[in-house]
Amino acid sequence: MFDVNDVVEINKEFDKGNLINKSSLEFAISSVNKTKDWITQLAYIVRSIVIDHVFEEGNKRTAVAVMLAYIKAHKKSYDLTKLDQIIVKMIKKKLTDIAKIRGLIKNAIW
Repeated sequence: MFDVNDVVEINKEFDKGNLINKSSLEFAISSVNKTKDWITQLAYIVRSIVIDHVFEEGNKRTAVAVMLAYIKAHKKSYDLTKLDQIIVKMIKKKLTDIAKIRGLIKNAIW
């Protein structure tokens, strides 16, 4: 659904769009093609943005904006507080497990 340029454009809403870890984002985007499960796809991208700090600034805000875009594209409802808490948990626990991140995202939507 997203390519690197789409994610850069989202980051530009919060900062300059300066990629400092482009390879991580490219890997996450390529991993999206490995599954049809959109929540797993989203987990790969969010993990890359939050844990690998792909942007100079605005990573957390960009990750939430990407989640919102994906969720809205799939016409689901969401709990914004839970989406914010996902980012906090990922940072505090240095959470990299895609299955766990997927579970957190799934828990925030309906």
